[in-house]
Amino acid sequence: MKWVKKIGLGLVLSASLALVGCGQQNQTSQNGVETIEYFNQKKEMSKTLKEIAADFEKENPKIHVKVVDVPNPGDVLKTRMLAGDIPDVVNLYPQNIDFQEWAKAGYFEDLTQKSYLKRIKNNYAEKFAINDKIYNVPLSANVYGFYYNKTAFKKLGLTPPKTWAEFEQLVSTIKAKKQTAFAIAGTEGWTLNGYHQLALATITGGGKQANQLLRFSKVNGISAKSKAMQADFNRLDLLRRPGAMQKNWQGAGYNDAVVAFAKGNALIMPNGSWALPVIKQQEPKFEIGTFAFPAAEAGKELTVGSADLAMSISAKSKHKKAANKFVEYFTRATTMQKYYDVDGSPVAVKGVKTKKNATELAGLTRLAFTKRHMVWLAQDWTSENDFFTATTNYLSTGNKQELVRDLNTFFNPMKADVKK
Repeated sequence: MKWVKKIGLGLVLSASLALVGCGQQNQTSQNGVETIEYFNQKKEMSKTLKEIAADFEKENPKIHVKVVDVPNPGDVLKTRMLAGDIPDVVNLYPQNIDFQEWAKAGYFEDLTQKSYLKRIKNNYAEKFAINDKIYNVPLSANVYGFYYNKTAFKKLGLTPPKTWAEFEQLVSTIKAKKQTAFAIAGTEGWTLNGYHQLALATITGGGKQANQLLRFSKVNGISAKSKAMQADFNRLDLLRRPGAMQKNWQGAGYNDAVVAFAKGNALIMPNGSWALPVIKQQEPKFEIGTFAFPAAEAGKELTVGSADLAMSISAKSKHKKAANKFVEYFTRATTMQKYYDVDGSPVAVKGVKTKKNATELAGLTRLAFTKRHMVWLAQDWTSENDFFTATTNYLSTGNKQELVRDLNTFFNPMKADVKK
């Protein structure tokens, strides 16, 4: 999953208007070849996705797939949806409020009766149903937790924590050994979204309970004196310990944090499975491992995520048959095997051979599609960015009352429609 920052409206409009032209041209057939547009948001997997599209074209020579990659795809997609220029097949994230609203508005094709949904394991598509109808095919999932420098851990005699108390001790030991614990992207709060959500979920007992505290409590119901928030401060304060984060973390972006971790300047990085290809691009000279967010008790650790490579079909597409063929092709085990071998994230398609213990993500993927793999809390929110900001502001200031005030300000407007 990629979280995107807002950009200027002019840039979004210019990019989307250019694509509107492309979309209109795609509605024509040339030499008997039908063109469909696939709008991609998985930039780090573009190369592999284009290879898969080429494989599809070999099997379907009368269909050409135009894979569209643009900067800030989330913003561009919003503008295109508003303009009615919906790509034939769209990669989007079904837990997002935007998807839910678009599906309810009839922008996407109802896929509930499609036979290829039987290839999706554990009824995963049903998790994102809107009014009992399926508008999105989730092919893979992302998971969030901690990357760690496995080589350095072995050298220093460290082990991944199984409980929160062990995590606190681990950070103390890392500092005692004159190492930096965390690589943090202070300018991109979305990278810590998973950390804060998992902190709250492990404290309260799960994702549903965390949202009872945040989203479904009374107006101004989040209190700094509550047991849950006191524990939340403790989880966030682990990052705030003197010297726990890399130097200049407040000015660091996503790539900066990845580089700091990949170069060995920090031993742990909180992030999602989507970061693995980016880390590998840096060619780190150490073995990578992962572990989940520990709870107070061993065996209750959690990861958070949602559908990652997930596809919907435009209800207005003039190429629905071809679009369905393309989506069906991705529900095949052979197709997703090629994708998984590069991406490594948990796959929702049956029959894909996964490396349970050999992959770097094994510490997180072992929880995928289980009760300890919760969906992003924002599935029940109307927005997210202010939550990211509240988290990073607290890391900078440590002001507990300010964090509570920011959270209440963020969630209070969402509570107007909560049934008493």
